[in-house]
Amino acid sequence: MDTFLTLVNAILWHEFVLYIMVFTGLTFTIWSGFSQYRALTHGVGVIRGRYDDPDDPGAINHFQALSTALSATVGLGNIGGVAIAISLGGPGAIFWMWVIGFLGMATKLTEVTLSMLYRNTEDPGNPHGGPMYVISRGLPWRFPSIGFIGKALGGLFCITCLIMAATGGNMFQAWNVGTITEEYFKVPSIASGIMLAVIVGMVIIGGIKRIGAVTGRLVPIMVVLYLLAAFYVLVVNYAEIPGMFVLIFKGAFSTLDASGAFIGGTMGYAFLFGMKRAIFSNEAGQGTSPIAHSAAKTREPVREGIVAGLEPFVDTIVVCTLTALVILSTGVWQRGAEAVLLEEPQVQQTSEGDWTLAMSRVSERDGAEWLTGESVFLIVHSDLNDRSDNNMHRLEGNIIVAQNGDYLVDWKTLATESEPVIYDRGIYLSYVGATLTAKAFDSMVPGLGKWLLTLTVWLFAISTMIAYSYYGEQAMVYLAGDRSIMPYKVVYCILAVIATAGFLQTDAQLDNLTGFGTGVMLFVNVPIMWLFGAQAMRAYKDYIKRFDEGRMGPGHEPPSLEDVISGRDVE
Repeated sequence: MDTFLTLVNAILWHEFVLYIMVFTGLTFTIWSGFSQYRALTHGVGVIRGRYDDPDDPGAINHFQALSTALSATVGLGNIGGVAIAISLGGPGAIFWMWVIGFLGMATKLTEVTLSMLYRNTEDPGNPHGGPMYVISRGLPWRFPSIGFIGKALGGLFCITCLIMAATGGNMFQAWNVGTITEEYFKVPSIASGIMLAVIVGMVIIGGIKRIGAVTGRLVPIMVVLYLLAAFYVLVVNYAEIPGMFVLIFKGAFSTLDASGAFIGGTMGYAFLFGMKRAIFSNEAGQGTSPIAHSAAKTREPVREGIVAGLEPFVDTIVVCTLTALVILSTGVWQRGAEAVLLEEPQVQQTSEGDWTLAMSRVSERDGAEWLTGESVFLIVHSDLNDRSDNNMHRLEGNIIVAQNGDYLVDWKTLATESEPVIYDRGIYLSYVGATLTAKAFDSMVPGLGKWLLTLTVWLFAISTMIAYSYYGEQAMVYLAGDRSIMPYKVVYCILAVIATAGFLQTDAQLDNLTGFGTGVMLFVNVPIMWLFGAQAMRAYKDYIKRFDEGRMGPGHEPPSLEDVISGRDVE
């Protein structure tokens, strides 16, 4: 499966696709007159409840719609995804995450506005919306001669949505939770998966109103909790911060040399992994968050689009940046070896172009005992590595604790033409995804990553899984009607358990899985945005004109924060 996903991702994430995403965001940024400004000003007033009206069609208020969408975007993509971007692409990946975050604000406004324009409000208290309704309703109106295929294209989007809900929205989250909980508390990963399935199942059975009520309270708590921990680390390491920004800009436009566990990174791979992780994290252009925003109570479609523009800012510009600075300032991304091989490594050729090492004894690990199954890697030298622009490669392996107490490494294979050469016997632990971020916190305050970040990871994962369950649910409603909802929810929860059963082991496998889910959605949703983007821009400019002329003033004083968070202001 991993080999198949690698081949598919090579197509889905070709550089040309990333250029399209940048061009799309840049086009709507200029076309809207830099709508990012409106999101950061008017959008804040909207989520404060100044424009909420209980008589408007919809199920939840603007704040709850934003919280539901943010619960999907502000998640393990911010903790684990940033760590993957840095470990695979280097610090320069963060710069390209910023670019996508800024441009994504305009992209998000456009796709959400379209979904609000075409949402189904036949049942005003339970509206349905998303790109599937844009294409199925808009195509017959815009292009009557081919309008008949609109329903099929909407179905295609729903299929990609279900793929993303299963992989990035569910399995990616559960896997990270299982990994970090097992790393710190020795709880079997699958036990965490079962617990997640139960918790998420209890929430999603209640539908969008219960989801909105839970996420409205959960999202602010988890974001503030995480930000406080990150700010503490950065205050302690304040002297390192200027150098980290220099490193980010340098890595974005040049090749960084290898250092410790980091084997080096080129500008091209910084661009690739920064873009991939930012798109996965903030979902701009993916088409998922418009499904959540379509449940908002409003008669002004553009108003919810402006609110949606806040998502990439909070997700990528704020939370992802803080995560990156914590990882970079603590130095865990280029850490030294945690152990060494105790004997001369014996290189073996398993087949033409595939190499491995004989099972090797390894020394004790600093500060902890080895556990069977833990992932490690050794740095070897062979053919040119395009990713690092040098001849260094990571050879992965797994720890085996022998009956006599020896620690052994069972090595996997490495595909290179030339026989690998080993100059250093240093063994590095594979801190994959959220675990690397946790280690960064632990390096400053022992136990901070263990307790606080583990709690945060659980909260982030639960909120994201809840939101994506709703996205998948709406896709199933479009494809098979309301009767399909309960069977879908059961399967969705089972997938969380499957993800923690030991199938995924490396950050490359994790990147393949989530990259596939995100990529297939982009291939369907971005063309929809280009087909109907002009309509969204006309609606946006008309709304802003009325707002600037004073015809869109708030209808009342802002309600109490408690009423906004709970949704009582629209009941």
